[in-house]
Amino acid sequence: MTTAFRSLRLSLVLAPLAFIMAACGGGGGGGSFDNGGIFVNTMNATTVSYGRTMSVAVAGTGLDKGVRVTVDSGCGAVTEAAGGDAFTRRFTCRVTALGNLTIRAYNSGSLELARLQVTVPEPEVTMLLQGADTANPTTLSSFTVKLDPQLAPVSVNNFLDYVNAGFYRLTIFHRVVKDFVVQGGGYTAGPVIKPPTSPSIVLESKNGLRNTKGTIAMARTSDPNSATSQFYINTVDNPALDYKSEADPGYAVFGSVISGLDVIEKLNAVPVRVDLLTGLTHLPVSNVLVFSASQTK
Repeated sequence: MTTAFRSLRLSLVLAPLAFIMAACGGGGGGGSFDNGGIFVNTMNATTVSYGRTMSVAVAGTGLDKGVRVTVDSGCGAVTEAAGGDAFTRRFTCRVTALGNLTIRAYNSGSLELARLQVTVPEPEVTMLLQGADTANPTTLSSFTVKLDPQLAPVSVNNFLDYVNAGFYRLTIFHRVVKDFVVQGGGYTAGPVIKPPTSPSIVLESKNGLRNTKGTIAMARTSDPNSATSQFYINTVDNPALDYKSEADPGYAVFGSVISGLDVIEKLNAVPVRVDLLTGLTHLPVSNVLVFSASQTK
């Protein structure tokens, strides 16, 4: 195969003498207590999504006297955002793990003032398509994939980076092989190649995930470590694409379609043609456009 194949639940946890914290814009209540002139009234977290930048807002008084925030694990380096004052401070970090994250606020003397626990769900991406249904070519349709960062962290992080950068908007599905795969992420209408914006990634095909119907995987060239922006979705079980050995490493699955599989099936049935200029052999006759791609969890 030489063609490139190519939020949240909140648990309230109280520190000693502290008070209820809030997440996702909810309000916290209760008393406050003095720790070196620092009073914390509420703390909330937003954008609690794998691979994205979580924002933690701390509200109170005396916060200019040295309040700091940490996350026990799973959120990289915590950085304070500019523009804080004595009453509000905001901190950010990139979420790197699933499950429970514990956020803590301290004073300058490293005394814990309050804590907040949030839960990071498995990431999901929804793509909105136009042209997937030949009977209604102008109708928008969508499908959603759930990603598996525990078994395929490199592939998932790479895909989410492209999604959240808006790379896939107005790209097309440029390879549709009936009862095999649909592939996108590398061309715009024309077809015109859309160059990747990040380096190629290491192959993760030996992760236990299989190329079964409805799974999403990284497309690549004959070089095992050549995947960039292009992906494909299996429209049938494709065991021939699974890892066999170092000599036959297969292709890396990193998630699966959890809704809109009927959209993928309609897309897999669109008429295709050969494009002599690009060498594409299974290009849809009419463009199947990715109208948008967004991380929804």
